[in-house]
Amino acid sequence: MKIIIFFCIMILFAKYHDKIIMLFLWSNFWGDLFMDKDRLVESFHQGHCINAYRLFGAHFANEDGNDGIRFTVYAPHARNVSVIGGFTNWEYNPIPMERTGYNGIWSVFVRGIKEWESYKYRIEDRNGHFLNKSDPYAFYSETRPETASKTYNLNDIKWSDRSWMKKRTKNFDRPLNIYEAYAGGWKKNGEYPYTYVMLKDNLIPYVKEHGFTHIELMPLNEYPFDGSWGYQASGYYSVTSRYGNPTEFAAFINECHKQGIGVIMDMVPVHFVKDAFGLRYFDGEPLYEYRDVHDAESQWGTMNFDLWNEEVRSFLISAASFWCDVYHIDGIRIDAVSNLIYWGGNRDRGTNEGSLAFVRRMNYYINKEYPSVMLIAEDSSDFPKVTASTLENGLGFDYKWDLGWMNDTLKYYSTDPIYRVYDHNKLTFSMAYFYSERFMLPLSHDENVHGKKTIVDRMWGNYDQKFSQARNLYAYMFAHPGKKLNFMGNEIASFREFDEAKELDWFLLDYPRHDAFLRYFTDLNKIYAAHGCLYKHDYDGQGFRWINADNAQQSIFTFYREDEKEYLVCVLNLTPASYEIYDIDVPQAGKYTEILNSEKDIYDGCNMCNFEPVESWKKKDKNAKFENGITIRIAPFAAIWFTCPKKRTRKKRTTEGK
Repeated sequence: MKIIIFFCIMILFAKYHDKIIMLFLWSNFWGDLFMDKDRLVESFHQGHCINAYRLFGAHFANEDGNDGIRFTVYAPHARNVSVIGGFTNWEYNPIPMERTGYNGIWSVFVRGIKEWESYKYRIEDRNGHFLNKSDPYAFYSETRPETASKTYNLNDIKWSDRSWMKKRTKNFDRPLNIYEAYAGGWKKNGEYPYTYVMLKDNLIPYVKEHGFTHIELMPLNEYPFDGSWGYQASGYYSVTSRYGNPTEFAAFINECHKQGIGVIMDMVPVHFVKDAFGLRYFDGEPLYEYRDVHDAESQWGTMNFDLWNEEVRSFLISAASFWCDVYHIDGIRIDAVSNLIYWGGNRDRGTNEGSLAFVRRMNYYINKEYPSVMLIAEDSSDFPKVTASTLENGLGFDYKWDLGWMNDTLKYYSTDPIYRVYDHNKLTFSMAYFYSERFMLPLSHDENVHGKKTIVDRMWGNYDQKFSQARNLYAYMFAHPGKKLNFMGNEIASFREFDEAKELDWFLLDYPRHDAFLRYFTDLNKIYAAHGCLYKHDYDGQGFRWINADNAQQSIFTFYREDEKEYLVCVLNLTPASYEIYDIDVPQAGKYTEILNSEKDIYDGCNMCNFEPVESWKKKDKNAKFENGITIRIAPFAAIWFTCPKKRTRKKRTTEGK
């Protein structure tokens, strides 16, 4: 009877509301109707749950005709648990929760509670001590320094990104050019950071205008200490209230998708904050952390998750699923993977097999449930098969940051050109191992902090030479196989290291040199996206070949990228020497057109370019590696890209069978 009534209501409802809303309610109805609570709880305790947030936390409900909220929490060591908040005058009138028939799970329905109410769980431990804890599954929280959770109805979020979600992929053969940003430090409104609404109105147009395909946001889970940049989390399901509420954040994601921009979120399943209101000793005993103090204490002054614990595994797997499900996130970047692989991140202590089992399980379930969501590992180790399938005993990530490439490259560019002859292999070594994993090339926030200097400031030489080499570096980066990631400020050649309390130095764009650098970066991004040879075959070994990797004496590197349509030849000059006549090999005969020169005058260069297409010539040496060559001009520290359309091969006529 209830089902018949429901269908009648749905028919009437559809006459006055958008079809998308109807479908949303339809899915909620069937989900609630057929949800097997016993099975959900069983999977939670077995460590295989991907939607624990549908059971735990504060959920708006109607029970016995009364509107209110059902609170549910996992606290197996507790003697008693109560809900407290503004609606109970906090500790003075706590609402006792009932111990359910499920191991360690407490629950209570409270009538009349509205949205935005602050609350905590008051837990009495086995020794009779009382702890006031925020909700591990809270969907929203008070703004620091306050620490309570807040009630929020996520069912009110609306979406209009169906087209984007339908065509979304993991981008293996698509351009992937990521703009990494700290939401609180991109721009500020006076002394306050931009809100989600302001970011929607300003960050999205900026990213689109300058040719990026994705935004990667440093952690937006709730966290108490600004200086941790979100990497020391307290609320794994709670989008930080610093910049607005969940609906406003969802609207930001929705607008990104409408504008063709993907969104990647950072997540930290390694460790969590020690703060008393959080997960540490949640029910009076270790629950989320290891029992052994040596294993529980992390190198960051935080607590390591006990990734051997099945309920902790369900908590974290469900957290990853939550951002994909509720907020339509397009990718998850996992922080400090080496600390997941080895005990304390220390190879000498051996692999943490329980942690590895968790990683494989999480990636398997996320990939199965959200097959177009990217899973990205920030991993400094040489542990094998990080991006191999979990079905092949790999870790199951889609991409791995190539931190070896980053370190070698930045060291090379910071070296005096006189001595680069001895470090020549630092720019060639990456291709010796590149196809062992699906690598992504990062110049991230980690390379712009802690006295390391910013990217442009790491370049060798005087002010002029730093800019020339930074332009060269980015041309090399974008011609090298692998997807790209750059931290905010790289594109304007910022000299000041990242400071979470300050916005980017946007005044730099008042100076012609920095403005020209942004124009160069923008053109580079757009040329990259327009030429399939720069991204289609990143990982299959067919799209890259060295032309000359051994010219250490002149520190000139040449290689080409290719796809089915064209060749793109890259020339890198890493010294202040210039050449009016310089011969390089090319993969086929034809005309080669310069489409990028880092020394063009519009980029504040010396304008020593190849302004007309260059015709190839036939080499006399029949034993040469390449049959054809071109003669070009090369400016000091120049990076040059030439393209040549591939020639069509005519099919030979045959008389066989006639």
